Amino acid sequence: MIDFTKDIKDYYAREVRAIQGLDAAELSRAMGALLACYEREGTVYVFGNGGSSATASHMVCDFNKGACSGVGRRFRFVCLNDNVPTLMAVANDVSFDDVFFYQIENKLRKGDLILAISGSGNSRNVVKAAGYAKGQGIEVAAMTGYDGGELDRMADYHLRVPADDMQITEDLHMGFDHMMMQILRRCLEAREGGAPARKTDK
Repeated sequence: MIDFTKDIKDYYAREVRAIQGLDAAELSRAMGALLACYEREGTVYVFGNGGSSATASHMVCDFNKGACSGVGRRFRFVCLNDNVPTLMAVANDVSFDDVFFYQIENKLRKGDLILAISGSGNSRNVVKAAGYAKGQGIEVAAMTGYDGGELDRMADYHLRVPADDMQITEDLHMGFDHMMMQILRRCLEAREGGAPARKTDK
């Protein structure tokens, strides 16, 4: 039997180093932007490719349901990955580069927020949609890794994982979701007098 113990410890050691290198102040700014969007009843459009598309879809569940348990008003998160027929139609009839842009074109409203996810920061369809939003005066939060790429450079808020490793980047992107959900839920519960979070979430 192969002993993978050293490899396992090495992987998590690299993940710990990435966690230690996170910019907590910048993460707090991004959370403030999400809370501000909630308060003005704007819509958060979240999207990404591959594993990032799964993270985007997971975030809709965690924010629209998990972060709002026990409070009267809900976040308005929409995942642009969740309608597969629309994605396939745009990819086939127009271009894969347009699968996200097409869904927000002429649809964004003042007060909305873009949450774009790309490990490299250079996914063309993600960058195109984020660039369009910026041109419409909509703020962009970028969830990236590596050096952040083009997406991070155009963003207003930077949730960047300091790691040159896609899997560790995606691990921590999912961690951002759960961390933000728990903290913002406690914030809303305290402010709006909602029911307390479950003991397992403390």
